Amino acid sequence: MSISALSGSSVAAIGLSGMRAAQLRLDTSAHNVANAQTPGFQRQGVTQTARPGLGGVDAQVNQDAAGTSAGGDFGHLAEDMVAQRMSVYSFAANLRTVETEDRVLGTLLDTRA
Repeated sequence: MSISALSGSSVAAIGLSGMRAAQLRLDTSAHNVANAQTPGFQRQGVTQTARPGLGGVDAQVNQDAAGTSAGGDFGHLAEDMVAQRMSVYSFAANLRTVETEDRVLGTLLDTRA
């Protein structure tokens, strides 16, 4: 199997997994901001792990033990705002990867037709 055949499907999978992880980080950060004043609220975090052999990442939400809030705590607000902006940039970068792969495959098909 050629290198281009191997990279075509894995590039899309890597980009899509990155987009899903970025969306989950954005959702989690927004959840933390929205609930910062809720009594007994516990912050959430996202853990990302690489998918060996497949490429891309797996992401899952967990309770942020270091960020436990008793309600009314805006101490992590700046951190959450930065996380939201980074998630948007990460999503856009992964989207560009998927779009580039699509253009390359389209060009390849055009030259073979």
